[in-house]
Amino acid sequence: MRYLIFSTLALFFHSVSAAPDFQAVVDSSGGEASYRTIGAALAAAPAASEKPYVIYIRNGHYREKLTVNRSNIALIGESQKSTLITYGAFAGQKMPGSDETWGTFHSATLTVLAPDFSAGNLTIENSFDFLANDALDRDHPRKIGGTQAVALALDGGSDRVAFRNVRISGFQDTLYANTGRSYFVDSIIEGNVDFIFDAGTALFENSDIVNRRRAGGRMPSGYITAPSTNIDSPYGFVFLRCQLRREDGVPAQSVPLGRPWHPTTDFDDGRYADPDAIGASVFIDTYMDDHISREGWTSMRGTARDGTKSMVFTPESARFFEYLSRGPGAAVNAARRQLSTEEAMHYARDKVLRGWIPPFADP
Repeated sequence: MRYLIFSTLALFFHSVSAAPDFQAVVDSSGGEASYRTIGAALAAAPAASEKPYVIYIRNGHYREKLTVNRSNIALIGESQKSTLITYGAFAGQKMPGSDETWGTFHSATLTVLAPDFSAGNLTIENSFDFLANDALDRDHPRKIGGTQAVALALDGGSDRVAFRNVRISGFQDTLYANTGRSYFVDSIIEGNVDFIFDAGTALFENSDIVNRRRAGGRMPSGYITAPSTNIDSPYGFVFLRCQLRREDGVPAQSVPLGRPWHPTTDFDDGRYADPDAIGASVFIDTYMDDHISREGWTSMRGTARDGTKSMVFTPESARFFEYLSRGPGAAVNAARRQLSTEEAMHYARDKVLRGWIPPFADP
């Protein structure tokens, strides 16, 4: 049954321009659409559905902050470049009508909390102007803190979520993948500081991972991944046949592939860096432009038991590996650990996703 559902969604995705079968239409300009906002269409979706509830979104700029808390929702846009979902919340910003701030994990433009979600042919963007703030001196009166601004958050009951031909855009903390399994194919994920992060299992296939510039030529100019994968999970972030690219203005040798994040966590004996967050990031058969640092990876500080940021977690303490990297940013040295051919075979799609077959995944 699940295979038939996936096949139906795959057929829908590839034939979307030819009067696709959908359950709701969103059109910001009105017309004959059922809904003028995506939020209204989501609110009208069934609480539970045995097959994908497809919401077709016509081209437009949808300034909405959305949460998906119902299973089997599919958001399919008319085109990736012209179907734009955007919001500008950031961690240090006060929530409307409150003295409390969003915080990193609630700043997302789109938050998925339910299983079997899928999306295609659209852009999800956090529009917070990170660069304008980044350009200000540290003591400037308009300088703000808490610049983490998530575009897409996968949390709560999120699992078996799939994206094809999507653009996920932000700067710091663009993609928060905390729980479950997620799959990204033929897509673009762009940001600068730790822009793919947290504890979930995410597979990226044939996608562009784009580093965006910092203001003032800061070094390092960013970090691609900051995984906090639990030690009991064999897979964190896996990149298969991807392309690591950069915007103009991102210097050569300025971006590590990742750093190990040990989130500050409450335990019975105190609050400190989670020792079981043994981050995992693996790049296989991936093109790397010259912005990737020769060392490949870097360290990250964590909270000690005394509350200071005095703990240092090195790349060697994490599960950071490569196999068949190529391009001007590729290198083989003692700092960039390589998988053997036999080890790389354990990172095939079916193994990483533990048997889940994503909708619209190629054979």
